[in-house]
Amino acid sequence: MTTPDNTGTDIGCQSPAADYLHILKEYWGYDDFRGIQREIIESIGAGRDTLGLMPTGGGKSITFQVPALSMKGLCIVITPLIALMKDQVQHLRQAGVQATAIYSGMSHQETLTALDNCIFGGVKILYVSPERLASEVFQTKLRRMNVSFITVDEAHCISQWGYDFRPSYLEIAKLRQLVNTKRSGKERIPILALTATATPRVIEDIQQKLEFAEPNVFKMSFERQNLAYIVRKTYDKYAQLLHILSSVPGSAIIYVRSRRRTKEIANLLNAKLSPQNARHATYYHAGLDQSVRDERQTAWQNDEVRIMVATNAFGMGIDKPDVRLVIHMDCPSSIEAYFQEAGRAGRDGKKAYAVMLYNSNDRQKLEMRIASTFPPKEYIQQVYEHLAYYYQMALGDGYGVTREFDIETFCRSFHHFPTRADAALKLLSRAGWIHYETDPENATRIRFLLEREQLYLLKETTAREEAVITSLLRNYGGLFTDYVYISIPRIARDCHLSDDEVYQQLKALNHRRIVHFIPQRSTPTITYTQRREATENIVIPQSIYENRRDLFSIRIRAVWHYCENDETCRSRQLISYFGEEKPNDCGQCDVCLHQTTYSNEEKASAHAEALAEASQTIIQSLNDGQRHRIKDLQTLQLSDDKLRAALRHLLDEELVVIDDNYIYLA
Repeated sequence: MTTPDNTGTDIGCQSPAADYLHILKEYWGYDDFRGIQREIIESIGAGRDTLGLMPTGGGKSITFQVPALSMKGLCIVITPLIALMKDQVQHLRQAGVQATAIYSGMSHQETLTALDNCIFGGVKILYVSPERLASEVFQTKLRRMNVSFITVDEAHCISQWGYDFRPSYLEIAKLRQLVNTKRSGKERIPILALTATATPRVIEDIQQKLEFAEPNVFKMSFERQNLAYIVRKTYDKYAQLLHILSSVPGSAIIYVRSRRRTKEIANLLNAKLSPQNARHATYYHAGLDQSVRDERQTAWQNDEVRIMVATNAFGMGIDKPDVRLVIHMDCPSSIEAYFQEAGRAGRDGKKAYAVMLYNSNDRQKLEMRIASTFPPKEYIQQVYEHLAYYYQMALGDGYGVTREFDIETFCRSFHHFPTRADAALKLLSRAGWIHYETDPENATRIRFLLEREQLYLLKETTAREEAVITSLLRNYGGLFTDYVYISIPRIARDCHLSDDEVYQQLKALNHRRIVHFIPQRSTPTITYTQRREATENIVIPQSIYENRRDLFSIRIRAVWHYCENDETCRSRQLISYFGEEKPNDCGQCDVCLHQTTYSNEEKASAHAEALAEASQTIIQSLNDGQRHRIKDLQTLQLSDDKLRAALRHLLDEELVVIDDNYIYLA
């Protein structure tokens, strides 16, 4: 296999379609492209600004990797997904393609080496996080690179109307002015923007923000014919969860909103699912050490555990085609997020299910998120002031200072609720007063505690420990005078060990006080991007606060409307949100299945009769005049739908009163 050439000046020219197929076959083993991959590749290969909308599992990476190998020069890929860029770099290198990545947590020297390789070496694809674009070092090096085109992954992040707007994405359009394209008669290099979810308004905004020469959009249908969308209304989500998992075999993802609940639900599943004492589930969230996350992700991908219980930190870039079931225990904050997470089921084209567990409390919880995500401006100013007290930062000081941030300690010290304080810090970050990095990738560091001469006097070291020490000394300098960033995978390859085996050897050396080993971790940081101001001077612009609060409210209400709309096909509701019309119902969602059970007249008659019967059953259970827990009504042998409908009817008729979690006759 030959590595593509990175030399030459004739960049951006279109390769024949046969060349694209040859590259696809040689490096990925596929005989032909899928969906709109070919159209996107030919468009960017012709030098046209291109926007590709491809749902999760549509093969986005092929659309920039293939033309990158066909063109002379370097393709720059901008993505916020650090785990994804690491994974793709690894796979590309294994396939014989020179690729590299730059992200937070790399040492200054590692960054310089990677950038210099892009200038002088044979690197074909450079992955970079959006936060690095404004770096003076990056921009200086960029001017000397021979760039073929720029790829913007997760392009919806550039749109102020997008559900995951990131201010750092606004720097992307400026890159064209910095790059020496060496294109005769042209000043602009093409941009390929890719996203899985975008409304018509976001599609227009992406092209405007990236300064497209002309509108140019390729769009796959958002319809997933093999995926059944279900909204299961239930007062007991845990019972429904166990029932669904027992009924639908295969790999599953369960999404929840809190880190604490990931562990609780994983433990519940391991205790309740048969056979007992089997390891059915594991859990995943951003607060776990990177090594733990990697281990659990690998175990799930290899089917060593069936179920992954996770926050939304899990899933981006995960290439597991045989997920049969995605269950949301809690509602996400947007249809975009739900569609992307649910779309991780059934990527192999076989039947799969996306289930939302929903009850009457969820609507109230969704509404409460608006206030918690956009707390009062006075509160935001207070958090800024308390942050200065936390760091003992004087007025006029702090510019450029970066400090680790423990939100639990901060909230405990100043009596804040973590969710509200986190929202305030994010708004301060978007307004430019600070930079709040919630999930940095701080690389592994190490320093020898012994002098070099003392190493030769060590006794009782194992062969593996000696191999790791030798690899450290061979590959890294300055280990005896300062902490040095190291790569565990690099040492593992050098020693012919697994990453976990190297990690364990380093822990052992740390325990014996031979080295000080600081594993990779994800501790949030705060950087003062301006000198500390007086609290009354902290202004949050309307574009950051009021406008985005209104957009967030619209998205929140779209979620509960989707959950409560039992008249329109679920698939139709979802793709209509993204501006696509579906001529036929899907025939497999809960709405379609319910509607095909009865004709309209039969359904109305049966509904009225069932409603009257269920209402009477509830009234009889409350005839003792006592207050009863709502949860106790589940013993009445009524289905969740009947119970819910009857309670709504009794409340509308003012026959019962619900007070907190209790119910009694009016």
